[in-house]
Amino acid sequence: MKAKRAVIDTNVLISAVLSPKGTAAAVTRYFVRQGCVLFSAETFAEFETRLMRPKFDPYVTRELRLQIVRDFSVVGEWVKPADDTGYSRDPDDDKFILAARAGNVDVLVSGDADLTDLKSVGGIPILSPRECWEWLNS
Repeated sequence: MKAKRAVIDTNVLISAVLSPKGTAAAVTRYFVRQGCVLFSAETFAEFETRLMRPKFDPYVTRELRLQIVRDFSVVGEWVKPADDTGYSRDPDDDKFILAARAGNVDVLVSGDADLTDLKSVGGIPILSPRECWEWLNS
């Protein structure tokens, strides 16, 4: 069975936007086209605010970034996680784990060592974009 449901963290989504031919983009496209990307209000807010930072202006137009945010808000599945903490070394990363658990996802995709070092939480694997791509194609 191929994975269908994923939480993809902010750094991977931004990498997908900045490098549309890269592995992060391939993984993101897979879940958008063949599955589902899940967001909580907290994970989506982080994605939106970080993607809209002026430092990305030289790479992707503001208009395109706004369209990407709108597109993800429509195609994403929304979950409301339970209040819980203490999974990651960085408490700010717990929101991705909580969204993954609330959405009963197949995988959490992250480039953040504070998450990937955990390997899995509650039976949900936490994989880098490369590891996820290899897993999807195995």
